[in-house]
Amino acid sequence: MTTNVNKVNSSETAALIKKAKETLVANDLGGYTVPTHGLYPFQWNWDSAITALGWKHFNEPRAWQEIEVLLDGQWDNGMVPHILFHQDSTTYFPGPDVWGSDKRVKSTSISQPPVVASVVKDMLETADDKTFARGKAESLFSSLVDYHLWWYKERDPLNTGLVVSYHPWESGMDNSPAWDEALAAVPCVDWEYERRDLGHVDSSQRPHKSEYDRFLFLVDFFKKHKFDSEVIFNECPYKVNDIGIIAILHKGSKDILALGETLGIQDERLDYIAERIALTQSAISTLWCPEAQYFYCRNVLTDTLCKVRTSAGMLTLFAGLANTEQKEILNTKAQQWNAASQYCIASTHPEESRYEPQRYWRGPIWLHINWMIALGFENEGFQQTADKLQSDCRALVDLSGYYEYFNPETGAGCGGKDFSWTAAIALHWLL
Repeated sequence: MTTNVNKVNSSETAALIKKAKETLVANDLGGYTVPTHGLYPFQWNWDSAITALGWKHFNEPRAWQEIEVLLDGQWDNGMVPHILFHQDSTTYFPGPDVWGSDKRVKSTSISQPPVVASVVKDMLETADDKTFARGKAESLFSSLVDYHLWWYKERDPLNTGLVVSYHPWESGMDNSPAWDEALAAVPCVDWEYERRDLGHVDSSQRPHKSEYDRFLFLVDFFKKHKFDSEVIFNECPYKVNDIGIIAILHKGSKDILALGETLGIQDERLDYIAERIALTQSAISTLWCPEAQYFYCRNVLTDTLCKVRTSAGMLTLFAGLANTEQKEILNTKAQQWNAASQYCIASTHPEESRYEPQRYWRGPIWLHINWMIALGFENEGFQQTADKLQSDCRALVDLSGYYEYFNPETGAGCGGKDFSWTAAIALHWLL
């Protein structure tokens, strides 16, 4: 009986591995991978980094190329944009004409959670061809440092220890309920536009028009001020300390220091990064709510915590930012959170009034987030919680395949189909 079950599981796993590889190959546009055709026809920052982890398992040179092409679009000030428009497409809005950047590689003017340094460290440590990987890591190292310096200097010029985000899209968690109050204070655009996402995905799974109106106002605001970082820092109508960005940046900065040590690189800029790591470690307590016993984002303009429980708060474990007491509390909360829906961990707590199980970042499960959260719990010694996340995510893939995100109540796949980072995380973590 056990042998037959193992044979079935083995054949199912083999089929999923084959399908995951085929998904990445199908979404490959020659050096970079689109998240999925139609809905997302360009190169996205953190999608690309996560996708490289999948390529690594069957084509290491192609994995490194993914990172190289991403960093080739880096701005002179160190920013790595959230989208690189390598070629034209009519299936996505807003495109490069709306963003208005004048860079060599057309791009947006905001970034995304900087997971790429952590990915490079992982790729080097697990490489089959260590010599090749070391050469690639050495060639990319300075660009990674520049990227993190951009976050610290441009997005925290007052040295608070907590960088700010200027756009919900920058968080990668576009319409999270954590942004509702901060976004409501942003004006709406005064021009008509046609969304393209609703031609690919049912509107019940996507952000509302009222959110898009404000998303686009911010895009116009950046362009109007010619991407001047000082003016935007002082005048942007949306400024948030995003716990997700802060945690991923913190983890990435620690990984940059570890990479520098492994590669034997002497760079005085690393001393500054070490100082910023310490500054964030001391400042993170201001995002901990004693009453709720949880980490929240903060609306900087009103100096108020965004009191909605989202899975982003769990990323503090991934970053090593939670203290001993907070780790235990977060583990208990994760177990309760997991029990609140059929599958875990929902991106917004199912007991929150704003929870919507199939609308983008207001409830659905995202595998790459759960992978980072599970790593955090595993690193802190909470193996049972990590295993639960992993087994539920495997069950979602078994049930629905490689969708963009999943309904935590039913397990149904939502958003884009044949999605690159879902396939990549399956290869890297689940299979």
